[in-house]
Amino acid sequence: MRLEDTLNKILIVDFGSQFTQLIARKIRELGIYCEIVSHKKIEKFTNFKKNIKGIVLSGGPLNVYESKKVKFNNKILKLGVPVLGICFGHQIISKAMGGSVRSSKQREFGLAEVKETRKSKLTKDFFSKGKNNVWMSHADQVTKLPKNFKIIAQTINSKMCIIENLEKKFFGIQFHPEVSHTIKGKLILKNFIFSICKLTKNWSSRDQKKKLINEVRNSVGNSKVICALSGGVDSSVVAKLLSNAIGKKLTCIFVNTGLLRKDEENQVVNTFKKRFKINLIYVNAENLFLTKLKKCFRSRKKKKNNRKSFY
Repeated sequence: MRLEDTLNKILIVDFGSQFTQLIARKIRELGIYCEIVSHKKIEKFTNFKKNIKGIVLSGGPLNVYESKKVKFNNKILKLGVPVLGICFGHQIISKAMGGSVRSSKQREFGLAEVKETRKSKLTKDFFSKGKNNVWMSHADQVTKLPKNFKIIAQTINSKMCIIENLEKKFFGIQFHPEVSHTIKGKLILKNFIFSICKLTKNWSSRDQKKKLINEVRNSVGNSKVICALSGGVDSSVVAKLLSNAIGKKLTCIFVNTGLLRKDEENQVVNTFKKRFKINLIYVNAENLFLTKLKKCFRSRKKKKNNRKSFY
């Protein structure tokens, strides 16, 4: 079993939102381990119920009333842990608990002023004089409040902007607290994690780095490793972590394809060979790649002209 499987965590159920990764980042910045799982693959995570201390349902481009496109597993709401629905997730909770969701007459996109109507643990210190500016992005909205839910805040266009069922610890918010446009949005996540889910800090990027280095060191042992280095973020991070873990046992191979940015090959060589002192093999294959691509371009152009003459 992985170490991550033993940590208390927040589970983020992804419904296709462009902000799902940002939600995870904000939660990790708060010092809490979290994992993202597609709404289509939630089944396997119910096996780790004892480690799931809270669930966040992300936003998404779908409509909750399109049952053929949306797969919502009601087991999520029966795990006995707090649930926070964001945007689409807010609508999913409302529909699943007996409320109604309908298409809005006008899509709401951009900044909106939200007004507090009731105090809540979720919104502690979030409002200033009972108001705040938040970022909206939705075409549907909750039109009927689910049973045993209370309205915490509202906007002109969204009367049920923030709702809660305190007994079940279910919360729904129509706006996006994870984006920078929402003032003090991170407080929503912080209150949910620490005040409602009762989690304590258990994760940091520094600890994760140490863990990865130790895992690599133990896995490699006395062997040697070759790393393909492109100069991009992913391979560069891998190369540096490998170097920290196994030192001179690592050899990086960097191929200049002729498609790099200006002076990028010099930057890569200077960074990894001279600064980081990593064993680096530099291969200048610019002519080879460009010649092959030129032939490919000519071939495609010829086929295109043939199709034109045929018709």
